[in-house]
Amino acid sequence: MRILKLIFKNTLRHKLRSSLTIMGIAIAVIAFGLLRTVVTAWYGGVEAAAADRLIARQSVSFIFPLPLSYNNKIASVPGVTEVAFQNWFGGTFKDKSQFFARIACSDNIFDVYPEYVLSKDQLATYMKERNSCVIGPAIAKNYNLKIGNVMTIDGDIYPGRWDFVIRGIYTPKFQSTDDNGMYFHWDYLNERMVKEMPGRANEVGWYAIKIKDPNQSARISNEVDALFKNSPDETKTETERAFNQGFIASSSAIITSMNVMSFMIIGIIMLVLGNTMIMASRERTREYAVLKTLGFSGKHIVGLILGESMFISCLGSLVGLMFTYPMVASFEKFIPKGMFPQFHVEPITLILAISAALFIGIAASAFPIQRVLNTKIVEGFRFVG
Repeated sequence: MRILKLIFKNTLRHKLRSSLTIMGIAIAVIAFGLLRTVVTAWYGGVEAAAADRLIARQSVSFIFPLPLSYNNKIASVPGVTEVAFQNWFGGTFKDKSQFFARIACSDNIFDVYPEYVLSKDQLATYMKERNSCVIGPAIAKNYNLKIGNVMTIDGDIYPGRWDFVIRGIYTPKFQSTDDNGMYFHWDYLNERMVKEMPGRANEVGWYAIKIKDPNQSARISNEVDALFKNSPDETKTETERAFNQGFIASSSAIITSMNVMSFMIIGIIMLVLGNTMIMASRERTREYAVLKTLGFSGKHIVGLILGESMFISCLGSLVGLMFTYPMVASFEKFIPKGMFPQFHVEPITLILAISAALFIGIAASAFPIQRVLNTKIVEGFRFVG
């Protein structure tokens, strides 16, 4: 208890310096938590990918369509249980700055994506109307929409005015499931393309393939691609996780930079705390010499220095973590809605912050401890600093 009391009194000996160090650590922890939250949110779609789903797209690029006729051929591959197709629709609904996915899809989309939970009544109503749609709860909340309301979208990829009647609001099955999507009948889109733009009719963006055994994903992917080898529209089939990572790849430099910056912050915290501890131990050189003279062992000296370093590091990190949550919540308000499926502090971020605090507390005290232990008692008494 006496050692703990000494540690506390040593920390408060220079209140301004200790306070500024704690404040610096807290600010750095907030920055670390915010950057890590952006990174984990960016990878949210990858983590939500199902192991039993494959995605088949055009081999050259995702932006090129595939023929509708591929559907039955893919379904015939052994191990495939269900095939759904989708088109990225785009368009604008009310506010251009508010993003959410608008997808034209086959009628079996909710069989292939069971994480979008829709009641039987809503599904039945949706299936009856050609221009009906199903939206996520986030869209319903953001735009104050209810079942039966009409959503009018101004098309860009598919020009014109498009009216959709909301016939369902799905419930995300998992926390990582996107709650900000809109799904409607591909037939509604295709019928209009047949009339207005025949050259774009009977085309789909990609195929979602549900498989029986995830361990057979490589074989099934190869067999699907082999079906269309040397055709005008060759396919590239991959796991849903790999497909989602393809979207993120275009922003990989930004994400990598954020990752590097978040861990550089840890180094900055260590330098700040290390500087504080070096100054403190230098000022107390004579005091440590007195303690050695009185019979205090090396472990007592180590405990004093390490304890003070850990106390400052942990206190600063705790203050930083307390402010990280409201800061992330405030930052979320400035992010376009729908940009990230989930934006909150993940447990891994909390674990990394706590681990960093412990590591920094130990690392920052290493040099002062080594210096004090190697300083002879006589040299300590002679020291003037």
